[in-house]
Amino acid sequence: MKERNDILDAVYQVVQDRKQNPSEKSYVASLYAKGLDKILGKIGEEATEVAVAGKGGEVDEVVSEVADLWFHTLVLLSYYDLPPEKIYAELERRFGLSGLEEKASRTS
Repeated sequence: MKERNDILDAVYQVVQDRKQNPSEKSYVASLYAKGLDKILGKIGEEATEVAVAGKGGEVDEVVSEVADLWFHTLVLLSYYDLPPEKIYAELERRFGLSGLEEKASRTS
């Protein structure tokens, strides 16, 4: 399997720093100040924008919106102090499994 890129880890570390050392100039700090519902709302908003971009078929738009979604997802992970490594491990656990089999294993 190809090695993963470290950019998600690097962004996560910056998000964690903004959480621990808030500044009035920090977008991340402003999200944390507004609370979990604001963070979740941003994830919902960005997911919708990904779907709209996907429907529109503009590749650059899809890339931009997915980057926004991943960023806000990293903010949520940081909210719970869950490093991206936890997600990598879960994806690695699922790798090679049929999606249908994996989903069935969670419901039984």
